[in-house]
Amino acid sequence: MTTTIQKVAMIFGIGFILTAISGFIVPGGMGMESDPAMAGKALGLFPVNLLHNVVHLLFGIWGLAASRSFSGSVAYTKIAGVIYAVLIVAGFFAPTGLGLIPLGGNDPWLHIALALPLLFFGFTAKADTVTTTTTV
Repeated sequence: MTTTIQKVAMIFGIGFILTAISGFIVPGGMGMESDPAMAGKALGLFPVNLLHNVVHLLFGIWGLAASRSFSGSVAYTKIAGVIYAVLIVAGFFAPTGLGLIPLGGNDPWLHIALALPLLFFGFTAKADTVTTTTTV
């Protein structure tokens, strides 16, 4: 039986993989520009580069792998949520990701939209319980 948290991990995993694919195909998405103003833009809004897209792909694969178990899904959503919360701050204070990944521009707003549900589901997940009754 698939729990809600497993579905959440799967949805985020698929979403990150689709994001990576779209990032790879945008103009500039295969380059290494870290300045958000100069980097390729996924959906015309979100700055990306090759390393950024690889990170999205890894988060996607991790989400799909984690979705196979309750504990894996809880760990994925908590850890990914914390990482994206850190990336929110980094996007405002280090928008070039130390010269590696464009984190500024519209990315902090997207990272808020990712961190909040990941943290919510991760820290409120409860294992589905099945109760059985026996008659004597």
